[in-house]
Amino acid sequence: MLKIYTDTQFLTETHRREVFPLLFDIHFLKTVKLKQHFNLVDSAEASDIVILPIDYTSFYKHKEAFKNLLAEAKSNNKLLWIYSSGDFGFTNYIPNSSTFRLGGFDSELSDSTFIVPSFINDPYETLKKDFLALNKEKQPSIGFVGHAKSGLAKYGKELFSHFKREYRKDLADKQSFYPSSVNRINYLNILSKADGLNTNFIFRDNYRAGITTEKAKAETTLEFYNNMYANAYTFCSRGVGNFSVRFYETLAMGRIPVLLNTDCRLPLSDTIDWTKHCVIIEEKEINKMAETILKFHNSKDEGQFFKLQKNNRLLWESTLKRHQYFIAIHDDFINKRKANA
Repeated sequence: MLKIYTDTQFLTETHRREVFPLLFDIHFLKTVKLKQHFNLVDSAEASDIVILPIDYTSFYKHKEAFKNLLAEAKSNNKLLWIYSSGDFGFTNYIPNSSTFRLGGFDSELSDSTFIVPSFINDPYETLKKDFLALNKEKQPSIGFVGHAKSGLAKYGKELFSHFKREYRKDLADKQSFYPSSVNRINYLNILSKADGLNTNFIFRDNYRAGITTEKAKAETTLEFYNNMYANAYTFCSRGVGNFSVRFYETLAMGRIPVLLNTDCRLPLSDTIDWTKHCVIIEEKEINKMAETILKFHNSKDEGQFFKLQKNNRLLWESTLKRHQYFIAIHDDFINKRKANA
């Protein structure tokens, strides 16, 4: 069991949306399984790890509390866990710390940076269906429903949004302009014209189809998940930030992500062999997409194809849900501590 310490005055409804995800489950949801692995203690001295209670950008604004908690961690020589939320995340250089964030660029991230999965609800609860693996077809069937649009107007709109974000004073890593919806439709068009693939794509002009009502939200969500349910493969590429929520939704559905690798780092990559769970295509090799998918598809017999889908669903259930992810982090920490003892 790991003993953790934080500034509990920030574990309130006011900060609910900003709380470090592990602390959210322990304090707000009171997840029993996590309490078997983590114990919240009353002092930094008694702890194994000190945790910033809320997102780094938000906590940094509380200068005195921020300064005091960092001082407690330093004076007691404790590892500090930091949560950096949002599409971009923030790289800090605080000694003896580990950062948990959704994305970033693998080549630029330190070894002490942990990628957090997008913690989604079970899609099958929305669909009101049970998981069912698909039979292997001769030609791989690839689905996609989402924001993908070309044209100069769209490019210009995304460029304007990029500069608007870059000049804000938020604590977030700067990054180069990446017109995600424009690139996405170009890549999907390449796939739709390729021989040997069955594609089932639904393009939307805006994020979440620009919905404005709860009814429309429910309808578009069902369309999204039904497309995933009907196709063994789903194309996944980054959005504004360098990660894909769709990637985790595909795994949760027990389907196979086709991940366009834009220098991504995936969660728990030290312990998960991601090549066994998805098709990974380097962005610089975009013209080999169809070839890579077909090679992967043809390498599986009926039994292996069926098992792969079951394993992806199991991976999400056992490791990528919020409390399961932090149990995996706990186990990794304990194992490394034993190895270094």
